[in-house]
Amino acid sequence: MQKIDPAALLPMDRFAGELLRIELAYASPDNLLFGERIYRRDATLWLHRILAEIVVEAAKDCLKTHGKSFILYDGLRPSDAQAKMMETQRVKDNPHWLREPRLLSAPGGGGHPRGMAVDLGLEDENGLVDMGTPFDFLAEDSSPTKNPAHRNYIGLNDTVRANREMLTGLVLRAAEKFNVALLPLPEEWWDFRLMPEFFNAYAPLADSDLPPEMRMLDFPASK
Repeated sequence: MQKIDPAALLPMDRFAGELLRIELAYASPDNLLFGERIYRRDATLWLHRILAEIVVEAAKDCLKTHGKSFILYDGLRPSDAQAKMMETQRVKDNPHWLREPRLLSAPGGGGHPRGMAVDLGLEDENGLVDMGTPFDFLAEDSSPTKNPAHRNYIGLNDTVRANREMLTGLVLRAAEKFNVALLPLPEEWWDFRLMPEFFNAYAPLADSDLPPEMRMLDFPASK
């Protein structure tokens, strides 16, 4: 299994401004999912350069074509951050989130601990674009008929469906420009990642694998 050189990770605040905004969800206790802080307050949102290039290209297209900007909620999620999530009271109260198909990856699993998954939303001059659910909405039932965050959920109005199609189309078109295959995670309209057969060739990153200035956690963490 290949190791990821931390130099291959780009800080996405480098591109922040009219093009995109960073709202690193788990650097604050005011997140929908856990209600407690996972990352350090001043943590940076990192993406592997392959995915970072796609996100920036899609954001440029979005602003030019639709007059909307990207919001980036999460990218690299070190394996020990994932482990910390498993210990939150909210996850303990919702064990079904950990049953297949899992709504939360096991520590080291998925694209996030490799910087190869990104969580995205859209906003314009009026605020958040309506995507049908908030970012990080986890349903009791993850199936497409019961989960309104699922990409194949049929109970969406035309506006929400068009907004989701817009975001997905932007990201997939950008990936195609770079000749990269990308997976829009079915259960979460906000999650886009490199293909599992690609990211699983790389070892997940723990926070200690990063140089001190790139680390995302602080221990013991304060609320």
